[in-house]
Amino acid sequence: MEDLDALRDLLDAGVDVEDPVPEGLALLCHAIDVEANSATQSGTPLHVDITALLVARGADPVASMNALHVARHGGHWLVEELLTAWPRR
Repeated sequence: MEDLDALRDLLDAGVDVEDPVPEGLALLCHAIDVEANSATQSGTPLHVDITALLVARGADPVASMNALHVARHGGHWLVEELLTAWPRR
């Protein structure tokens, strides 16, 4: 839950960036949801570090249009900007 160092360690250890979390969401969608909820509940600014690390490590924001939907639905405009700007193949 928002532990960037732990996520990096898991990815370094071979966890597949496309594996779903137990709730069935793609890891990328889960990260977007957690970032948006955290900002809403704590009153702190949105951040995109976890989402950006997952995308940098191979999570495909284009293939998973659910990610953009989760960002829009959750009010995570910063991730929406990131995913909208992501180069299309």
